Amino acid sequence: MSIKTLTPRCYGGETDLEAIAQLLNSNESAHQFHEWPSPAEMLMQLETPSVDKQCDICLWEDSNSQVMAIAGLMIPEIGEDIAGILWFRVDPQTKGNNLEAQILEWGEKRMGEVGRERNVKVKVLCGAHGDNSQRISLLESCGFEIERYFLTMERSLTDPIPEAEFPEGFTLKHIENEADAAVWTEMFNQTFIDHWNHQDITVESVKDKLNDPKYQSELSLVAVAPDGTFAALCDCQIHPENNELKGRKDGYINTLGTRRGFRKRGLGRGILLSALKLLKAEGMETAMLYVDADNLLGATRLYESVGFKRVNTQIAYIKAV
Repeated sequence: MSIKTLTPRCYGGETDLEAIAQLLNSNESAHQFHEWPSPAEMLMQLETPSVDKQCDICLWEDSNSQVMAIAGLMIPEIGEDIAGILWFRVDPQTKGNNLEAQILEWGEKRMGEVGRERNVKVKVLCGAHGDNSQRISLLESCGFEIERYFLTMERSLTDPIPEAEFPEGFTLKHIENEADAAVWTEMFNQTFIDHWNHQDITVESVKDKLNDPKYQSELSLVAVAPDGTFAALCDCQIHPENNELKGRKDGYINTLGTRRGFRKRGLGRGILLSALKLLKAEGMETAMLYVDADNLLGATRLYESVGFKRVNTQIAYIKAV
């Protein structure tokens, strides 16, 4: 196989989406590995308002203007020590031209620019499936070190789902409009403040999410305390494109958490079971999630207690820039 000459360029907007989708959905790694994020999530990331489309996304194309690789960075909007998540997909036909190493260099260079612009410390995070020896070898040869292990877990929704129970006076609601954005943001930041690599989010980013046409408000749950405090959250998502590609009906638990002061009351279990019933009502057959294997709050035990099983392991690699 001859080595193709590839040229990097900036993301061109909507005119590139079809070619990018074709690359993401036909790539063998999309079928074999659950590298984060998923193809559908990556496509959504391209149009996120907080992303600098000229700097945070890069495409590599051949002499025929065919997109052969794409890479992007998910960069926290605030913080004094930030880690940008680098994701990328490379067409299998390009193997052997050292493109993956070039992509890592691109990510490091971009995060270095962000560090200088904001005067903050920066790192690059990149994931590898535990069985993907090629990706692991690449990351380690480029100076990345293991930072964390994550588990992919799934549960059949055809199995019985226990009834959700909540403390007296607590209710569930959906987040549907901007009126709840500030309260939801404050809850999110308080909920995950003691989690690994937590970065506060902004009210503006939450409003952008709520206004996204693809946002599924019916799959976003909040447990509200008797005094009106937002006490726990569970955000779910369904990716029709991914499901069509895989021939499956998967629903994802994207975010689950209980804020400080409300833990150990069964809110996490209750809102998780409620979410599973929502996904089942939407016709999903399997629920999937990713969890920090070293989570100090017992998240893995909670998931296993309601029927989730470990499917595979992902490794988060990190490198200071």
